[in-house]
Amino acid sequence: MESGRRPVAVFGAYGHTGRFVVAELLARGYAPIPSGCDAKALEELAEEYGLEAGGRVASADDAASLDRALAGTAAVVNCAGPFASTAGPVIEAALRAGVPYLDVAAEIEANLDTFAHYRDRAEAERAVIVPAMAFFGGLGDLLATAAMGDWTSADEAHIAYALSSWYPTAGTRLSGAVSRERRGERRLRYRGGRWEHRTDAAPTLDWDFPPPLGRRPVIGEFTMADVVTVPLHLAIPDVTTYMSAEAARDLAAPDTPAPTAADGSGRSDQTFLVDVVIRSGGAERRATARGRDIYAVTAPLVVEALDRVLTGRTRTVGVASAGEIFDAADFLRALGPHIALDA
Repeated sequence: MESGRRPVAVFGAYGHTGRFVVAELLARGYAPIPSGCDAKALEELAEEYGLEAGGRVASADDAASLDRALAGTAAVVNCAGPFASTAGPVIEAALRAGVPYLDVAAEIEANLDTFAHYRDRAEAERAVIVPAMAFFGGLGDLLATAAMGDWTSADEAHIAYALSSWYPTAGTRLSGAVSRERRGERRLRYRGGRWEHRTDAAPTLDWDFPPPLGRRPVIGEFTMADVVTVPLHLAIPDVTTYMSAEAARDLAAPDTPAPTAADGSGRSDQTFLVDVVIRSGGAERRATARGRDIYAVTAPLVVEALDRVLTGRTRTVGVASAGEIFDAADFLRALGPHIALDA
């Protein structure tokens, strides 16, 4: 590998999001070490990006192969869903190797598992584990934390997503199927400081997005990973996420195609707006972020997090969400080339 570049293992590097992460690591001066179970895909990826170290074949059900994949690396970024199957084994490998672990999991249940199973152990071992460091989970958590500012508690957090479209990757579809299998016919929401299982349909309502979008129909209680991360470190008993109705229909339709590149970087032409509203008593605070391609923007999110972990710009150890472990406002400012912020 190129001299001076710190090696970072990327599990699931040849997946749609993983490729963006590899490119971002290279741009930030790191040496990505791609890993996964498909040897041919690893070879092609290493050749495409000119990775001198090549790839390392590893599988989530083979602990020894994961140990080999992480050997000599500074950290691991897990991009391989479904995370219900991969998060635990890769975290265990990271703990054995003594390196930080970050993932881009949007699966509610997988993230709940990570916090429940590893928080005490990681804290005791002074390890760093940052799950859901992605568009869903990480970005909303950072925005909510920044909006809270000096408030020590609030009554409600609302995180509304307006996506121009949602062409899901194969990984998104597979992860969704795994989550639905675990939940059955039930859906989850967070009310009164606890999780509730619901069997009724999620409500449809209108959300007033900032201009130029304005009032748009959304699916309410469209629970995403932010509802896991936010209340774990912010004293907010009611946390709700919303999804623009058009994007929800795209995701639900079985024939919606996968995203296609609209420029040389591989980004699609999808645009997004994330609107976060925090309410306490009669007061309200808001933070908004705009950008392009929810999968592509995950790469600068997780690589910025990685860089802050490896350079000691963190506030805690153990299993922590983005807003808990990082200075949220400073982190969001660092994303300026990728996200337009109004907070």
